[in-house]
Amino acid sequence: MATYIAVIDDEPDILELVILHLKRAHFDVKGFADGSSFLASLAREIPGLVILDLMLPDIDGIEILKGLRSDNRYSGIPVIMLTARDHESDRVLGLELGADDYVVKPFSPKELVARVKAVLRRITRAATQSPISIEDKIHIDPESFNVQVNGNAVDLTTVEFRILYLLASRRGRVFTREEILDHLWGDEKAVVDRTVDVHILHLRHKLGSSGSLIKSVRGVGYKLE
Repeated sequence: MATYIAVIDDEPDILELVILHLKRAHFDVKGFADGSSFLASLAREIPGLVILDLMLPDIDGIEILKGLRSDNRYSGIPVIMLTARDHESDRVLGLELGADDYVVKPFSPKELVARVKAVLRRITRAATQSPISIEDKIHIDPESFNVQVNGNAVDLTTVEFRILYLLASRRGRVFTREEILDHLWGDEKAVVDRTVDVHILHLRHKLGSSGSLIKSVRGVGYKLE
């Protein structure tokens, strides 16, 4: 995966501000004023992270996120949503669809850079962990963010991957929803418990018959057997 950061925002001042601060932090950055130009660029180069405005002039940011998450070529790209939509329902929807973080306008450029570093740091940290195999059915490789079920590759979002790895790393141990949220976002989480339930639902579906290995513990959370 490429290392540059793609910033998609139709407000020139904000686009310029974000690019300026990311470049000051020594990131390679490319800006896009609309969703169409960004999507066209994917054929040439895939970014290492996307900062995505929700309200774009041509394509809604939620639709772009859905498209990225449903395409196995791009499903693993971390996405930070940057938007003026500050309702909890918008935040929850974005995170449930697979966004890695959600920043509301007006925002601090320094905070945004910190969020970018935090997302990339979580991915780098995951890549240093050891592979896990479960009953010769599920193979999880954190270095490549690759998951195979019965020998077939399964495309997970970064959030789904991190949940699966957490459960697999302590098989049989029940993780509460709060513990899973802490693992995903730490002190920066601003979502509700049901977000975890949605990710688990998606994860079970993608794992097929092996999804039944993820067990619900009523009133507590989830475990992997």
